[in-house]
Amino acid sequence: METIVTRFPPSPTGYLHVGGARTALFNWLYARQNNGTFVLRIEDTDTVRSTQASVDAIFEAMRWLELDWDEGPYFQTQRLDLYREYLQKLLDSGDAYYCTCTQQEVEAMRQKAMAEGGKPKYDGRCRERGLPRSDNAVIRFKSPLAGTTVVEDVIKGDIVFQNTEQDDFVVCRSDGTPTYNFVVVVDDISMGINTVIRGDDHVMNTPKQILLYRALQSPLPVFGHVPMVLGKDKTRLSKRHGAMSVTAYRDMGYLPDAFINYLARLGWSHGDQEFFTRQELVEKFSLKNIGRSAGVFDTDKLTALNADHIRATSVRQLAPRALPFFRDKGYDAADDDYLAGVIGTLHTRSKTLVEMADGAHFYYREDVRPYDDKAAKKFLKPETAGVLALLAEQLGELDNLAEKTQEGAFKRVMDETGLGFGKIAQPVRVALTGTTVSPGIFELIEALGKTRVLARLRAAVEFIESTGK
Repeated sequence: METIVTRFPPSPTGYLHVGGARTALFNWLYARQNNGTFVLRIEDTDTVRSTQASVDAIFEAMRWLELDWDEGPYFQTQRLDLYREYLQKLLDSGDAYYCTCTQQEVEAMRQKAMAEGGKPKYDGRCRERGLPRSDNAVIRFKSPLAGTTVVEDVIKGDIVFQNTEQDDFVVCRSDGTPTYNFVVVVDDISMGINTVIRGDDHVMNTPKQILLYRALQSPLPVFGHVPMVLGKDKTRLSKRHGAMSVTAYRDMGYLPDAFINYLARLGWSHGDQEFFTRQELVEKFSLKNIGRSAGVFDTDKLTALNADHIRATSVRQLAPRALPFFRDKGYDAADDDYLAGVIGTLHTRSKTLVEMADGAHFYYREDVRPYDDKAAKKFLKPETAGVLALLAEQLGELDNLAEKTQEGAFKRVMDETGLGFGKIAQPVRVALTGTTVSPGIFELIEALGKTRVLARLRAAVEFIESTGK
């Protein structure tokens, strides 16, 4: 059985966006599922718009998404000699020819064709002239004048193109630079690409590429054109929909596994299942389950799915991903047991890593004072000072602050004061966090640790006594 070889060929003229990332993912998944090869190719022949910064941004995004490649990265600008070799093959076989028509002449031909009710196309004026190479000549492919070219698309089904509507398209410009459709075919042939999964904005390029494959006597790859990604208003995804660089979603606190899970579901399905681990995606992905309708990118759904992935990820795995967000907040945080304890109290209630870091502020403050004014007035009252002091005494006698041992301390305080748990827990929560909102009181105390808990309880007693005076 032939080894599956797929590729992802971004142009380095900007960041890696959502649509491009989904194309990369589909190719990566198909290669991984079939124990195939995934090739990364940088299509940088547009030297005016291509930048090294964009190349670096693409690599950064691919690495964050953990879409590792088996071959490459290849750069088209480093393959010009190969393209010239294949251009000569077309010229030698009579499938291409030199053309000296000016841009103005070609435009006049197109206008004339449209005026006569036809497609705007080059009229083949130089097709049989046998012109030699010259400084002002382009190289055109000699398209067939009759018949059809059929794109056998594994997603869309067969798409038939009339050859009479194809013109003799340029494969090399007069300055010697080859054109997109030509170099793509040469790259795919020379790299052994046998499966091309790409956006359906490339459908119109495919018949031209098929003609080139045939002229170069090379077998056709399997083609599959995936539908576009749209915004919630069903228009093409743009920045106003929140379409940003893939790494912007990383910086907003999304997990890479959640992001690829969401991307995979933009156009692909496996029954009613929504949540997939990376391994499940590799096992279950198939081209036949890619739909023909456009995917709709919904940030709210992505965020909800991200929350599910955060909950499903172990604390130890979350810690190194969350750490940069904690440090961005100015917390003196390290990937240690304390961070793991903090995350353990927050990961079931955080939708993003940014939200998690926001919720961790009281864990890393030396002093939670000043307390929230309303919370202090309601719960840090003179009659609670003794309760907090008694709890500090009871907790101070414990060897550890595990939940089970804490329960005994709280039980003794409840017995001695006659207060219910709620009457004790809220003043304790304010004393430990400065607010009335926090994780559960037992997990909060265990995560903070004995030293911090005792210091904050005693500080709250001092605050009550000082305000009471």
